[in-house]
Amino acid sequence: MNPMRAIPAILAWLLIALVALATPAQAQQADAGSEPPAYSTLADLLENEQSRQQLIDQLRGMAGNVAASESAAAESITAVSEPSLPRQLAEATSRIVGDVGSQFTSLVEVLGGLFTGSADATSSFDTAAFTSATINLGLVILATFVLFVAIRRLARPLFTRISRWSLNGQGLTPVLRLVLCVALAAVIDVAVVALAYVGGNLVATFAVGETGELSTRASLFLNAFLVIELLKAAVRMLFSSRYEGLRLLPVGAEDAAYWNGWIARLIGLVGYGLMVVVPLVNVYLSPTLGQSIGTLIMVGAFIYAVAVVLRNRVRLRDALNHKANNATMAASRVSLQLFARTWHLFALAYFVMVLVLTLTRPADALPFVLIATLKTLATVLVGMLASSFLTQTIGRRIRLSDDLRRKLPLLEPRLNSYVPNALRVIRTLILIAVILVVLNAWGAFDLAAWYASEAGRGLVGMVISVAAILVIAVAVWLGLASLIEHKLNPETGSGVPSARAQTLLALFRNALAIALITMTAMIVLAEIGINIGPLIAGAGVLGLAIGFGSQKLVQDIITGIFIQVENAMNTGDVVTVGGVTGTAEKLSIRSVGIRDLSGTYHIVPFSSVDTVSNYMREFGNHVGEYGIAYRESIDEAIEQLKRAFEDLQASDEHGHKLLEPLTVAGVVALADSSVNIRVVIKTTPGDQWAVGRAYNRLVKLRFDEAGIEIPFPHTTLYFGEDKAGRSPAANVRVLESTARQRKGAAPHQDDDPKHGIQEIADPDHRNPGGSDVESS
Repeated sequence: MNPMRAIPAILAWLLIALVALATPAQAQQADAGSEPPAYSTLADLLENEQSRQQLIDQLRGMAGNVAASESAAAESITAVSEPSLPRQLAEATSRIVGDVGSQFTSLVEVLGGLFTGSADATSSFDTAAFTSATINLGLVILATFVLFVAIRRLARPLFTRISRWSLNGQGLTPVLRLVLCVALAAVIDVAVVALAYVGGNLVATFAVGETGELSTRASLFLNAFLVIELLKAAVRMLFSSRYEGLRLLPVGAEDAAYWNGWIARLIGLVGYGLMVVVPLVNVYLSPTLGQSIGTLIMVGAFIYAVAVVLRNRVRLRDALNHKANNATMAASRVSLQLFARTWHLFALAYFVMVLVLTLTRPADALPFVLIATLKTLATVLVGMLASSFLTQTIGRRIRLSDDLRRKLPLLEPRLNSYVPNALRVIRTLILIAVILVVLNAWGAFDLAAWYASEAGRGLVGMVISVAAILVIAVAVWLGLASLIEHKLNPETGSGVPSARAQTLLALFRNALAIALITMTAMIVLAEIGINIGPLIAGAGVLGLAIGFGSQKLVQDIITGIFIQVENAMNTGDVVTVGGVTGTAEKLSIRSVGIRDLSGTYHIVPFSSVDTVSNYMREFGNHVGEYGIAYRESIDEAIEQLKRAFEDLQASDEHGHKLLEPLTVAGVVALADSSVNIRVVIKTTPGDQWAVGRAYNRLVKLRFDEAGIEIPFPHTTLYFGEDKAGRSPAANVRVLESTARQRKGAAPHQDDDPKHGIQEIADPDHRNPGGSDVESS
């Protein structure tokens, strides 16, 4: 990236920071410039009785003029105390530039005086004391760092073991294991820094300088060492370059080593510069020189940080985009892509803010920036760890036990469909909380005051109430839906549920879902602050209008409810409804779906149902009527019917379907050509048709075996006669082979040319008698 392209962004951030910090700086300067009141003079006035009386008289005289001049004074004060925004910006910029310019001028003068040996510059400078202090401080620095490196090298095996357990340990989730190992390594790191600090104090007290005394110079360095190395230890928690199992951020070893080294150098430059070098220069050389050196250190650190940010802009953007492409949630993917494009702007804004704070508030800039930065890092880190922990604990696919999946097969899919949505909501809340805490750390938002206000408490309470309502609603739905599923599961509960139970439970589950969604929505709206009274009234009016406009629909629902309550039909029953006969395949609250024998699917609304004929209740009857010829014996026919029933009872396929013995009703009709005998067979519900078909087959076999004729229509042909009483010739052909097989007739004979009739196998049928001819 071209560095010139970043200059406008840096200038913009600089202007924003100046505007934000101009007023506090002015107030701070005004406070610094005001002189303390003369308390001693006032006490002297009050002790003298005469002067005290004069003061009282003057105050009373001034009280009469206060009311007249109050408004004018207020306007004047307002006009003076509230300068315009451009004026504030101009004054702040002018003041900062002037201060920086004066500091550089003073720096040049002091350095020139030191090198030229002028009296003003060297009058208070003791070269021997400075040299001795430098040597002693150097020895303390060397001893402290040698102790630190040696103790840290001794602690390396501990770090290695902890890192291995973090990567390959068992029994905990990876996030918990990582957090525990990083916390343990941090404790060891802090202990190493503390030991080096104590060792440095001992060296500075007993081995360097005057024995038994800790010099101010050594104390400055040791305190700076403690603070800076603790900050570096915190950075190592994020970017541990040597130990992969102790690295909180998901980056590679090379990237971790780069960022760890860069941040450590920046912390060391600013920390040791401002906490050691500047105070020593103030004491031994000149306060003006020390202030100028502090400004140079901050400007140099700013330039170095901006250069590093611009150099790694594209590199970090590509890494964030790669991580965004691997994200499973759309919100995370969009957030990472947006942060990849703008991360350098946030970094530049941070360093510009630090520089401006240093220039405008040199007294408390460093502590404020340090505390705010630590709060920001800790907040972001806690938010990332909480999100990762939730992802690894409940974000993965939930696996229930085999026994629970067998009892409730739909519970696992339900949980796996609800948990991702809940995780998205929780991550959003975590993000909002992190943003608020970070803004509070930098003074842009007063989180404690907001929460103490009525609006803050109300919003937090509302969010907690809505979350609790939604959790309770989901838990109630899961519990009741699982209970219904348990009842419908044939492997659990009370065995295979009846068709009525299946229908009613399915309808109850749908009604429960509608009622629960409606109630939850109403309660959530009420908690948000929306008045649901008009909504309920409007819903009532709308329901009334719909009731008048769709009477058929209301009739369908009411009739369907009574049909279900009275158990008129269930899914799988063979019924006749609305003139349609078939199997009920689908039963809802307002209609029934019927599949007839031809496979046609009918939807019959309950408003058109007057009668429900159900063929599947308790038992079924096969009613059969069997006709025999008039010449046959009725008793013999009944006997054959009973034998056919015995054959049916012995059948493996249909014997278990018979509930009672055969009922012979007797002769029910003397028809034109048959005597009809009726029998009734009581079967299990739904099996009467199959039993009837099997019984008809057995009756036919028994009648054939007994030679009982089952009447069927006959046709007699009459060709008429002439006046001589002779029948006309008829050309009748009968297959010879068929006749021989049936009657055993003689071989084929020649045709009779006299009558023109082909001879048939049975000569008795050549000339039918009068009795054989049916008169018309």
